Parts: sequence; structure tokens; C-alpha cells
Amino acid sequence: MNFENILVALENGIGLITINRPTKLNALNKATIQELHNALESLDASEDVRVIIVTGEGEKAFVAGADISEFANFSIEEGAQLAAQGQELLFDFVENLKTPTIAAVNGFALGGGLELAMACHFRIASDNAKMGLPEVSLGVIPGYGGTQRLPQLIGKGRAMEMIMTAGMITAEEAFRAGLVNHVVPQGELLDFTKNLAQRIMKNSPAAIGKAIKAINANFKDGINGYETEIRNFGKCFGTEDFKEGTTAFLEKRKANFTGK
Repeated sequence: MNFENILVALENGIGLITINRPTKLNALNKATIQELHNALESLDASEDVRVIIVTGEGEKAFVAGADISEFANFSIEEGAQLAAQGQELLFDFVENLKTPTIAAVNGFALGGGLELAMACHFRIASDNAKMGLPEVSLGVIPGYGGTQRLPQLIGKGRAMEMIMTAGMITAEEAFRAGLVNHVVPQGELLDFTKNLAQRIMKNSPAAIGKAIKAINANFKDGINGYETEIRNFGKCFGTEDFKEGTTAFLEKRKANFTGK
């Protein structure tokens, strides 16, 4: 896959996407959002990919926000359309991938960058990372899911404060709030995340995909998460991974999962 704004690599079952606009601090523009969608769609469909990692080029930024120059003169209708298209094309899309997707947050994750990280299934941060949703300082609100996912992850009160003050928090503060799972030195970020990915890859891809659906169901309006869990639990019994996993357990050997 050849892209202008991102780099894509496949290494031992891990699909690594690097947002590559370092002169813009990896800011998201329409072209980058489209490229991320295309890359994620391709990796999620590949039987060779068991985990996806998303990160930013360089040590300064994961994604420092959206490219403001693209929408500074938008009308009300154009602004709403921008948010709707972005959520459908990338942010909701990431959240609902069947392949575990981890954000390796290196440096600044602001605005759309933090929203992208929050859309991933979980987050690992470098010790120099700074996170925030500064949109109200520009006279707008987060439009790529930030007002919804941040309260889910850290609670309503903390999210209200972060959004209203437009302030940034450190990696350690993000860890204490539950926004990131781990904080590691900058130079160890990718290796740590890849090691974590390897632990995930030992387990059933089919079961993990169904677990993602069940977990996400709890946060969707009008959907009973318990019923989704029951349904997906039952579906597991019809997979080759279930037969392999139970047989391997009874035979006291390591399972060889295929994701089918």
C-alpha cells in the first residue's frame, strides 16, 4: 500500500500505521483521514494481521490535532457534515474493527489526535505525551467523538473539566485517570506496544473480535450489552478457534488459532 500521509508496515502479524506529517505535527486533514480508513480497512480484512498499532512519526506528536486551515471558513452545515463524515470514515470505524487496535501515543495527542487515540481499543503513552481537547479555545467543540468517549473513559466530571479548560494533561495524569493503560519511556514505546501485541496474538482472533463487539455494545444507545454478549458467546461455539482452544486445553498443549 502506497500512501502520501501515512506509512504502513506488516511485521510478524502486527500491522503498524504511522501518521507521517511531521512538519504539521501529524495533524489530521481530510486526505490523512481517508488514508487511515483505507489502511485500517485493508489490515482488518487481512488474515495475516492479528493486531494493529497506530502511532505518529517522530518524538513530538502522535497527532497534534486537526488541520484547522481546512475548515476555518466552514458554514454550520459544512461543519456538521465534517464531523459526521469524519466519525463514520475513521473514528467510529476504528472503534468497531474486529482486529485489536492500539494507539501508541508519542508526544502530543490533541483534539482530533486524542479523539483518534480514544477510538482505538486502548492506549499506551510515552512519558513525554501530553493529551487534551482544546477545541473550545477555538470557539468550537470536539466533533470526532471526544465529548462522548472521554467521559466513558475517565468519568463525566474529569471530562467536563478537560474540555471546558481546554487544558492538557501529562501521561502520568492520563494513566491515573484511566485514559491510558501504560506509560513507558519514549524510546521503549513501540517495543513495549509490540510485546503487548504479541501477548494478544497468542489468543483466538475470532473470540477477540466477538469480545470487542460485546464490550462496545454496552456504550451504544438502544443495544443491550448483555444480550450481545450472550449472542456472541454462542457464536464462538461454531468457530474452529473454539474447537482448537478446547482441544488444546484438554490435550495440555498450546493452541494454534487461525481466527476462523
